[in-house]
Amino acid sequence: MAYEHIEANFQDGLGTITLNRPPVNIMNIAMMEEINEVLEEWQGKKDLNLVLFNAKGKCFSAGVDVGEHMGDLAPKMIAVFHRMFRLMDSIGIPTLASVYGSCLGGGCELAVFCDLVISSEDAKYGQPEIQVGVFPPIAAQIMPRIIGRKAAMDLILSGKIISAEEALSMGLVNKVVAREELESATDEFAKPYLKLSAEVLRKTKKAIMAGLRDDFEPSLKIIEDIYLDELMNTADAHEGLNAFMEKRRPEWKNE
Repeated sequence: MAYEHIEANFQDGLGTITLNRPPVNIMNIAMMEEINEVLEEWQGKKDLNLVLFNAKGKCFSAGVDVGEHMGDLAPKMIAVFHRMFRLMDSIGIPTLASVYGSCLGGGCELAVFCDLVISSEDAKYGQPEIQVGVFPPIAAQIMPRIIGRKAAMDLILSGKIISAEEALSMGLVNKVVAREELESATDEFAKPYLKLSAEVLRKTKKAIMAGLRDDFEPSLKIIEDIYLDELMNTADAHEGLNAFMEKRRPEWKNE
């Protein structure tokens, strides 16, 4: 099936979803709905060993469309955005992100939620949402579990951007390669998974997640409620988003 904002392909155990919304793969609701459609189609696919997220254009993704964080669209945006992660969680097989250039906001959340990340050395990672008066719900749920409380607090509360090497040292990514080697290195990185039993991979990932003794759904639901019912009812959330859209500095009221 042809999509407007992504490309999807399945071959020899590898399902690939390519972000393709030029120039910087800003994820809007329509794009995320396309991703969800593919992930829904692949649920229970017995010969699927690995899902790869990659991209075309200037970078992996500069984030989610800020305009769709606002007003009546916010609940729909959160629902569609978080459905991606619920589907990635329920699909049960390993997920891999191949990242280059900017990997920010919702794009960073998509990448680091993947079980595995291979990165070009020019990639930049960050969750700058707090600078526009909101926070990244998926990062709030997953980052403390990946890199620990202290590092996650620093990244999410400051909104700073880090290099690929810094992300590697924190454990956000698995491997860093030269930009010109990313495609071939991704192919090599994926090969071992494609030689294995998809069902055994599924059971093994399930065991690893069980070993963490942490359920994704209950904690995400709490975070969603804080985002929609508390954060989006503050004056500063609206001010930050409006200031971003109007290309000006926000004037915080602390309320």
